Amino acid sequence: MSFFAPALAQATTIAETSELLYMGSALLFILGIKRLSKVKTARSGNWLASLGMLVALATTLTIVWGEVGIAILLAGLVVGTAVGLYLAVRVPLTAMPELVAFFNGMGGAASMFVALSQISYFGSELEDGTATMAEGIPTDALMGGSHFAIAIVVSILIGGITLSGSLVAYGKLTGKVKGSRLGPIGGQVVNAFLALFALFLCWYGGFVAETPGMILAVQLTLTLVALVLGLGLVLPIGGADMPVVISLLNSYSGLAACATGFVLQNNLLIVAGSLVGAAGLILTNIMCKAMNRSLVNVIFAKFGEEAEKGDDGYTGVKQTSAEEVAMLLESARSLIVVPGYGLAVAQAQHKVRELCNLMQERGCEVRYGIHPVAGRMPGHMNVLLAEADVPYEQLFELDRINGDFKNTDVVIVVGANDVCNPVANTDPQSPIAGMPVLNVWDAQTCVVIKRSLSPGYAGIKNPLFEADNTLMFFGDAKKALEDLVTETKEL
Repeated sequence: MSFFAPALAQATTIAETSELLYMGSALLFILGIKRLSKVKTARSGNWLASLGMLVALATTLTIVWGEVGIAILLAGLVVGTAVGLYLAVRVPLTAMPELVAFFNGMGGAASMFVALSQISYFGSELEDGTATMAEGIPTDALMGGSHFAIAIVVSILIGGITLSGSLVAYGKLTGKVKGSRLGPIGGQVVNAFLALFALFLCWYGGFVAETPGMILAVQLTLTLVALVLGLGLVLPIGGADMPVVISLLNSYSGLAACATGFVLQNNLLIVAGSLVGAAGLILTNIMCKAMNRSLVNVIFAKFGEEAEKGDDGYTGVKQTSAEEVAMLLESARSLIVVPGYGLAVAQAQHKVRELCNLMQERGCEVRYGIHPVAGRMPGHMNVLLAEADVPYEQLFELDRINGDFKNTDVVIVVGANDVCNPVANTDPQSPIAGMPVLNVWDAQTCVVIKRSLSPGYAGIKNPLFEADNTLMFFGDAKKALEDLVTETKEL
């Protein structure tokens, strides 16, 4: 804080001081994100960003203390802190994807409601027919063409889509929402109509509407359209595309916050929203490249809808047991573990680490092959393995490890399917054609731990399961690994 001391000494008003504190918060956010880019500095980066938020929150509370009232502020602080602590302590890392989706939705909701709160006119009963915004700004500032009017409709549109879309994503990840339609909602024609209607409302509310009554009517209509559009955009998208959807919705929440910053004339909110929006878009682009698909294809294509479960006519599948796999590992000098969503569902990350520790003690080289879209959110597998204290140096991204499978004795695939399907390389008509996959079939022996032969979210057969060098170990991932650890210890 010594860097800001001279400037603070010269500050003569609360507004000037608060702007300097907001600048300090923004700097802490930027430094925090920078340090999050490396594993060794990620923890300190998280603390820096948290400190930035603490400074921002304290500054904002100081500014609005006299306007809002201590009772309301304390109620918000107590409730928010209690919910945050509960989620931080009680929600397991396996449920992080749905928690992130929920947080994205809450960010969108906050932006939407703040924008809606800016006009207090709810009829034509006022004697002079005028209204004021929540910040005391005259209604003239809301009239068509003003930057307030434009920022408000943008906040409502993006915030509403983010809220309803994120709640659908949460429901799909938890299994509470199934199917790709809700009546006509979810159809591409309906989505196109809603999108065009929403853009018309934004144009009219941002550039044309002049009376308080018309402004309010446009805003409320836009809110309803945005919420329905958010439902329609995410409903058709299934679990396989959730990592991309979550990162995109995260970007939306940031863009909504940025627009709300213009509404509230809050520079910190503009900066923070821009950082989140840009980071989300960059991550979305990375995820799309990892799947070799465009964002338009992710949003409108059928890949990602849940497939019907079944064995899909497999022949020649070789089933194995914990005892046989343990005997196979006894002579292995190199082992690569490929984790998937099945590992997260079974919460088997600790058992994987235990097995790998045993193999390392016997002189076996152990590594983990991480596909960018394995799991249900970006970095899902990295987070799970970090919880089990797997050394980061053992985690290898697809590009770094794909060429090493041919020199590996044993590969153990835990709950992954589409990310190691050779059809991506052999069938140009496949839904996953061209998608980079882990070449696990190049190893001397591949062991697949899976509950059944059911397809992944792409809904297609996986020839890996009946390959000559593949052994299928059926069962719950955690139980299978427990048995495997027991058998390995006895050898």
